[in-house]
Amino acid sequence: MNARKVIFAGTCILSLLSSVFVQSVHAFFSIELEEIGSYRTGIFDGSAAEIVDYDEKTQRLFVINASDQTIDVLDASDPSNPTLITQIDITPYGNNANSVAIRRGIVAAAVQNHVKTDPGSVVFFDTDGNFINQVIVGALPDMLTFSPNGVWLLIANEGEPNDDYSIDPEGSVSIIRVPFSKLFIAKLTDTDVVTLDFKKYNDQPIDPQIRIFGPNATVAQDLEPEYIAVSQNSRYAWVTLQENNALAKIDIWRKKVLKLIPLGTKDHLVYPLDPSDKNGVKIEPWPVKGMYQPDGIASYRYHGKTFLVTANEGDSRDYDTFSEEARVEGLPLDFTVFPNQRDLKDEKKLGRLQVTRMNGDTDGDFDFDELYAFGARSFSIWTGDGQQVYDSGDDFEQYIAKNRFTGFNADNVENNKFDTRSDNKGPEPEGVAIGRILNRYFAFIGLERVGGIMVYDITNPYDVKFVQYVNNRTFNGDPASDTTGDLGPEGLHVIPRHKSPNGYPLLVVGNEVSGSTTIYNIKISFE
Repeated sequence: MNARKVIFAGTCILSLLSSVFVQSVHAFFSIELEEIGSYRTGIFDGSAAEIVDYDEKTQRLFVINASDQTIDVLDASDPSNPTLITQIDITPYGNNANSVAIRRGIVAAAVQNHVKTDPGSVVFFDTDGNFINQVIVGALPDMLTFSPNGVWLLIANEGEPNDDYSIDPEGSVSIIRVPFSKLFIAKLTDTDVVTLDFKKYNDQPIDPQIRIFGPNATVAQDLEPEYIAVSQNSRYAWVTLQENNALAKIDIWRKKVLKLIPLGTKDHLVYPLDPSDKNGVKIEPWPVKGMYQPDGIASYRYHGKTFLVTANEGDSRDYDTFSEEARVEGLPLDFTVFPNQRDLKDEKKLGRLQVTRMNGDTDGDFDFDELYAFGARSFSIWTGDGQQVYDSGDDFEQYIAKNRFTGFNADNVENNKFDTRSDNKGPEPEGVAIGRILNRYFAFIGLERVGGIMVYDITNPYDVKFVQYVNNRTFNGDPASDTTGDLGPEGLHVIPRHKSPNGYPLLVVGNEVSGSTTIYNIKISFE
């Protein structure tokens, strides 16, 4: 063996040993969230801090402030003291921004029309808030995100009906190929936007588990895109269809909706829940099925495959002229299936639980054979084809009952209102963000009602581990006076260490009810 081969072989061995050593070291560490700073608008219950994103070059946070109809621009160069630099006024471009995303110095905002059932738009700014361009997308753009490679911008257009359900626009997903410079962004026109609809499903059978139930609605009208996750290779996207309890899978390159994926239900005889706000804490098995109905969704890879993480919030349709909501005590139940229905309808048992009246009459005889509750009070992990590989079960309720008892299923607008949300979606997990810390992946799930962030190690989707629950909310203050900490976490964003202003990976949370944007260090400790 010549010298060159010896050197090459030695280099390979050292590289392999180094890799093994690094992986071994990285396998023995833990993380902990530590609150370090917060910007507070002082606006209570006005949606003054919702979705948040970060620009690493300027070290600025961009936060949706629906109360002021602005995007708040915060200086985060000192994460312990984020401060307001300016506000980008959205009113010249539409009614309000619902989402914001930043890439390569370009700020993209999803802006709904003044008439929410009319087409909305994406508005582009630079990081100083200067307008660049505006293009038309679908009705009620609710969320937007750049693909990992920065080539595509995807927008979930929810297409909600108006209040009396007389107008129901189609839900859709818009795709924009994004140029790499402000000059080319300025040249975008409406013809550069490809908006995918769901019309092809109007004339073909779809899985009956996918909920299509709006008054006189076609499938295309009834599907309401909520949130988007994109694969690491920027080829595919998955869109939550929350009210429909389904996902849509999209081929970004071919600009095509590939399939609709039903998510099924959770059996609460297997995974207990507390269904009553009249009995204190009683987490027990009940003959109820929970519809997952995720809001937030994110993706990551494990062994070369894409996995999806969903926050299973749940949502109902409740309009002036149409509502699917009912309480179990008010429904006619099938005596054969529920022979003990008088006992079940007790308000201290199942009677107070809000369920849908649009599903459950399986034999068409005008009584209910099954009960379907909104949301699953959990987070789940799914394959790219929608096969569930993990669900957190009743972890959230059980953990809070044991460790934060005074906040159990509390609402987010009042204090000292213990157990008031048990009859309606419980802790209500809404947003999710995934952070890669060293060689492991962690999911951060925001609980909209009681507040706080659940943290799980999801590196191996088949072996998920609870890490931490952190909640800076206090239950003896006055929410309206901003003396309770953070209320109503909505948007979560992870800043990796190499982009962070202080050298730590960070978690940033927009809290809708308290109007606060809070920053956490993600502290790493080796075991």
